[in-house]
Amino acid sequence: MDWPQVIYNEEVMREGFGIEDVAIPLAAKVELLEALSETGIRRITVGAFVSPKFVPQMACFEDLLKTFRPRPGVTYLPFLHNQKARALALQYAPPLTVEDEWLTLFVDICDVHQRRNVNRSIAQIMAGWPAAIDDARRRGVTRARIGIASAWGSNFMGRFSQDYRFGFLERQVELLDAAGLSVAEIGLHDSQSFCLPHEMEADLARIRQRWPAVRQFHLHMHDARGMALPSIYAALRSLGPEHTLILEGTLGGIGGGQFGGNGRASAMAPTEDLMHMLEGMGIETGVDLDRVIDCVWMVEKIIGRPAYGHVSKAGPRPRRPAEYYDPNMPGIESLAAARHFRLGPAAWAGEGTSPWSQPITGPYHPPH
Repeated sequence: MDWPQVIYNEEVMREGFGIEDVAIPLAAKVELLEALSETGIRRITVGAFVSPKFVPQMACFEDLLKTFRPRPGVTYLPFLHNQKARALALQYAPPLTVEDEWLTLFVDICDVHQRRNVNRSIAQIMAGWPAAIDDARRRGVTRARIGIASAWGSNFMGRFSQDYRFGFLERQVELLDAAGLSVAEIGLHDSQSFCLPHEMEADLARIRQRWPAVRQFHLHMHDARGMALPSIYAALRSLGPEHTLILEGTLGGIGGGQFGGNGRASAMAPTEDLMHMLEGMGIETGVDLDRVIDCVWMVEKIIGRPAYGHVSKAGPRPRRPAEYYDPNMPGIESLAAARHFRLGPAAWAGEGTSPWSQPITGPYHPPH
C-alpha cells in the first residue's frame, strides 16, 4: 500500500513535562533532550513561552534553551500561540527554529473545555478571527491552517456529531477564502479522547471530498481510552502518497491536559509504540527504536513511575535470530525482568523458575 508522507513531532518536553512535577531538575531535562536528539527523531517541540503563573512546569524553558547542546539536523521547535511568543522565539533562534509563518485559526469546539483551558469562550475566540486575518494579510502571510480541538467529543458535553465539527471547519475556510488566503492544512485534535477509528476514516473521507486541494493533515491524539494508535492507523489507511500526515506523541505516552478531567491519564500516543507500528507497516522513520526505548526509561526515572507505552516494556517484535528470546530463560514475571530484550540475562537474575528438566531444543523452525 502507498502510505502518506509522515512527519513526526516529539512532544515530551512540552506536552509531557507540562503536566508533571514542577520540581523536575533542569539538568534532567537537558540530559533527556540531548539523548532524544540522538534517536533519529528530527522534530522536537522543546517547550513554550507561557506564564509560569499558569504553567509553572515551563518556568525553566529559557534556561533549557541556553543550556542544552543542539544536534545538527534536528529541528527544535517552540509552541507558538501568539505573536508575542513568536517574537520571544526569534530571540532564541538558533537553537530554536521558527518556521515560515502561517495564519492559524483554531478553536476548541467544547465550549466548557475552551473556557477552562484559556478562559475564553468559543464565541470570543471566533470573534478574534477577522482581526487575525487582517493582521496576517498586512504582514504578507499567504498560507493558513485551520484546526479544531475536542474534535470528536467532550467529557463535559458528550459525543459531537460530524456535522457539528464540520460546521466549525466550514466557518474557518469561508473566512479565509473570502480573505484570499489558501488553506493548506487541517488539524484534528482529540483533546478529550473521544475519537474512534471509524470516525477518523469518515471524517478524512469527507474532508478529502469537500476540500480536495488540502494535502496536509495534523493529528494530535490523546489516549485516555486507548484509541490514539488505532485512530492514527485509520488515518494512515485513509490517506494516499499525495498527502502529508503530521503526527505528535510523547515518549512513554506521558502528558495530558489539566482541564479535561483526566489529568495525566489523558496521556498521548506513545512514541515508541507509534514508531514500532510505522516501521512494521513499511513506513520509514529513520528512528533508532532502541535509543528511543532508552529515552523512555530515562523519562520513567525522572517522573518516578512507569510510563504508559508498551514497546518500552515488552520490547519490539524480535526481527532476526539474534533477537529471538532464549528458549531456556526462566519464567518472566516482573517488568524489570522483561527488559532482557535490551539488557540480556542480567535482567532476570534471581527471578523466575525453570520447570523443564532438560534444555529445550527441537527441529521446528518457522520459514523466513
